[in-house]
Amino acid sequence: MIDIRKLKELVRLMVNNDLMELDLRDETEQVTIRRPSVNVPPQVTTAAPVAMAGSAPVAAAPIASAPAAAAPPPAEAADDRHAIESPMVGTFYAAPSPEKPPFVKVGDSVGPDTVVCLIEAMKVFNEIKAECSGVVDEVLVSSGTPVEFGQPLLRIKAR
Repeated sequence: MIDIRKLKELVRLMVNNDLMELDLRDETEQVTIRRPSVNVPPQVTTAAPVAMAGSAPVAAAPIASAPAAAAPPPAEAADDRHAIESPMVGTFYAAPSPEKPPFVKVGDSVGPDTVVCLIEAMKVFNEIKAECSGVVDEVLVSSGTPVEFGQPLLRIKAR
């Protein structure tokens, strides 16, 4: 695993040089950092060490890839529905704890400051807010499921 100090330095260099993507590979590790826009934090993907010639085989961890594109919603629904997307790679949680009810369910009204879920990344639980007003139309992810950056989590129908 890459040293956190190296990772911070790579992100700093990326931001200072206005780079949108950085991909570094050597014999032992691979790091890919993507920054889709200025307002979104960088996304980091790392791979397990690669086996050297003459050594025992080591299985490399799969590198996270973008989820397959889902079929677009019908045209009439696309106009009044807003997708709440994951701002980071992590694990989706619909409730604050396993024994508590979910933050929201289909049919619930939400406002811009309504917490709709948690994304756990690197043992930090991040509250995700609706950032719009409406009614929860669809929950697209099951609790405890890994999610990717930009992956739709819920759809909110505008009021």
